[in-house]
Amino acid sequence: MFRNVKRAFRRSDQEVLALDDVSFEVGEKEFVAIVGPSGCGKTTLLRMAAGLDFPSAGSVLVGAHEVAGPGPDRAVVFQQFALFPWKTVEENIGFGLRCRGTPSDARAAIVARYVELMGLQGYERAYPQQLSGGMQQRVAIARSYALDPDVLLMDEPFGALDAQTRVVMQEELIKLCRVNPRTALFITHSVEEAVYLADRVVVMTRSPGRIREILDIASVRRREAWEKLEHVEEVMDLESFVHLRTRIWRMLREQQEGAAVPGVPAQPA
Repeated sequence: MFRNVKRAFRRSDQEVLALDDVSFEVGEKEFVAIVGPSGCGKTTLLRMAAGLDFPSAGSVLVGAHEVAGPGPDRAVVFQQFALFPWKTVEENIGFGLRCRGTPSDARAAIVARYVELMGLQGYERAYPQQLSGGMQQRVAIARSYALDPDVLLMDEPFGALDAQTRVVMQEELIKLCRVNPRTALFITHSVEEAVYLADRVVVMTRSPGRIREILDIASVRRREAWEKLEHVEEVMDLESFVHLRTRIWRMLREQQEGAAVPGVPAQPA
């Protein structure tokens, strides 16, 4: 939960306000995506949830506890894959479990489960340099999931991938979330990705970042039965998806142009 969060930075002899009075909550096992103009503070919010940065005012809570630093209840997936190049796929996935002291038999079972869920069978003993970018990110996601965190924090995890691989990874993440749902905060510059993956989308204003609007995607997804469609492009062709995407894009364009643009009326619930 973000409660009246402000974040200011010192630049030379000036104080720059990056985030101003940001409040929203991510429900248990809810997937929330944040979109907004560059520099609006998206990544700063995620870093504060991870305990890697702290608000100048307000508070960030996970459950009932204020975040005081990194902890085992949260796992972070970054845009860069951040794998150990000298460790195999199964060693990378099991690294956090080993650090935690998980017995070898239990660790092997957990690793095997996520190797299967992420479609990495046959690559257990491969090294990162032997894998494609998409496969490396699958390993990074599997490593985070294997720790069984309460909260999964993802900062542009597919941003470094080519367009085709990115679509495949979006589909894989949706499948994984259905099998093993997690409370997730997901940062992206892609409106389409946010609408496809998230239960709610938080739209930020340009700096200083504030919340422009929070859109409920889950109710539209349930009503339109998006989960019956196997591929991203099938969902993106739906009128309901196009409506949500256009609505968010117009809000972001308004931020870019610095002037009001007539909104798209909300779709009936």
